[in-house]
Amino acid sequence: MYITIIVLTLIGVIGAGLLYVVSRKFEVKEDPRIAEVAEVLPQANCGGCGFPGCAAFAGACCKSETLEGLFCPVGGTPVMEKVGGILGVAAQKQDPLVAVVRCNGTCDARPRTNIYDGASSCTIAAALYKGDTDCSWGCLGLADCVHSCNFDAMYMDPETRLPVILEDKCVACGACVKACPKYIIELRKKGPKSRRIFVSCVNKDKGGVAKKACGNACIGCSLCFKECKFEAITIADNLSYIDHTKCKLCRKCVVVCPTHAIHEIGFPPPKKEAPKEEASAGATPPPSTPEATPTAETTPPAPVAPTTPSTPTAP
Repeated sequence: MYITIIVLTLIGVIGAGLLYVVSRKFEVKEDPRIAEVAEVLPQANCGGCGFPGCAAFAGACCKSETLEGLFCPVGGTPVMEKVGGILGVAAQKQDPLVAVVRCNGTCDARPRTNIYDGASSCTIAAALYKGDTDCSWGCLGLADCVHSCNFDAMYMDPETRLPVILEDKCVACGACVKACPKYIIELRKKGPKSRRIFVSCVNKDKGGVAKKACGNACIGCSLCFKECKFEAITIADNLSYIDHTKCKLCRKCVVVCPTHAIHEIGFPPPKKEAPKEEASAGATPPPSTPEATPTAETTPPAPVAPTTPSTPTAP
């Protein structure tokens, strides 16, 4: 019995020694900077950076010689500057982004033509049919994007049946963009003073078909394209698109759009000009100049006596 215990003890000691030697031999040393970088990250694990989590993103930052192509959308430029300070490299600056819903198919503009009775999922509904309206491109209204948001930055409007994005909570992680099977959500620049202009439509049908399906649809009339002087608007597949990196926010395209498919966000309301009739009525008339009246000092000119023609005398 004692021999058995001694043998088992020796085997355990030898096995533990071998495991120790192997673990030291094949030890993978982790860069200590990874933990430091992970501490300054927001730990949202949203995947907006392109990596499965903040730890993987921190490892990629430490392995890369530069931070080019690496950006945390949740933390933004301030967090990336901290990461660059830890790693001793220059941080890449990017303009802040925000999610934008490119569909304005409200219940009034896009009436329902059928009733969907199935799983409450946009992904499943998109795989089965075009939607409960005649527009096969617009929002299905089943809130997959809202469910994918981990920051409570979205909700469904019960009147329009469209998602609404809360700009102050949106971190541009891109989760809603990936969740939408109709690709109507896009990340765009917030713009100065949170002002931005975009085409709120993704319908690629011809103008007549798109207009019949939705009153707010882009019909590809190219009026905005002709009005833009900065080459920020392109037209492809009967649909206008505004490049947010080239747009100067002049708003001339908004005015000429016949279907109001181009939206302007964050701008002050336009000043209303007074009607011409009211303006003319409100204007004070110029002071009238009194007519000159003859005074006592002024003497009228003397009348001229009529002259009689002289008759010629006979020779």
